[in-house]
Amino acid sequence: MKKALLLFFLCITSTYGQILGCTDPLSKNYNPKATQNDGSCAYKSVKIKPEYSNKLSDSIKETSGLIAFDSLLWTHNDDHDKTIYGLNHQGEIKKKIVLEKVINTDWEEISQDSTHIYIGDFGNNYTGNRSNLHILKIEKESFLAGKPIIDTISFSYSDQTNFTKESPNKTNFDCEAFIVTTDSIYLFTKQWKNTKTSIYTLPNTPGNHVAQLKETLDVKGLVTGATYLPSKKLIVLCGYSKIGKPFLYLLYDYKNNDFLSGNKRRINIALPFHQIEGIATEDGLHYYLTNESLVRKPLINVPQQIHRVDLSAYLSQ
Repeated sequence: MKKALLLFFLCITSTYGQILGCTDPLSKNYNPKATQNDGSCAYKSVKIKPEYSNKLSDSIKETSGLIAFDSLLWTHNDDHDKTIYGLNHQGEIKKKIVLEKVINTDWEEISQDSTHIYIGDFGNNYTGNRSNLHILKIEKESFLAGKPIIDTISFSYSDQTNFTKESPNKTNFDCEAFIVTTDSIYLFTKQWKNTKTSIYTLPNTPGNHVAQLKETLDVKGLVTGATYLPSKKLIVLCGYSKIGKPFLYLLYDYKNNDFLSGNKRRINIALPFHQIEGIATEDGLHYYLTNESLVRKPLINVPQQIHRVDLSAYLSQ
């Protein structure tokens, strides 16, 4: 009985000792007395300009993903081409590695952990009913040696029950962004109907899996890329609105892998009609973005480019 009373007392003391609220001094509703972030922070709308924008080679007009690895930025096209391109920070191609033994149906993202790179062949916007969604898991050492050892992680969505063909760009079961943790993969979908992103999780192991729906975030746009810094508890998503206005969406100061439990901040990018597809960072403060070539004559003629943006004013606290 005494032990039960002591445990109850400790729980009550711990609960009352915590003050929930917004702990980010950069927010509009910062509470200096708060000791635990409750995810309620609200922010002013901001728009930032890239430090520079450089045209990319015509070899990568459909750049769809980006990671920073081995002193280069690695990208790929989203259809047919099986080459992974290593770029310097200015966007010049410095290395090419071909994945000979695989097929590029619709590569939409590249991610990594300490030992492997991952390529998401899960683009599903054309008819919304692909049944061969998968992620290529490639050992880094073998990749750099030009003899990539590749495993396949196949999956389906836990809540997709209707596989009837849809019109292009109508499905909510498209995906162009994911991150990798020690034991799991987290998908961030590109919901064409709802302009939200749903987070699904599946094991980080070869085989056939069911991606389980975790939660949904209203980003008011189409998410196309993600970069992840576990040491900083930080995920930065990139995407664009339905009228082509690019944005970043920051998730940070969250608890464990509950990515929506912390701060959520949208930052607009001062670029008109840019189909931003890839995002990568080396330090968590400065980010590289790539956009696909976007031609809609006679009004729009945007070449494929790489951009560098500085988020230190928003993430240095």
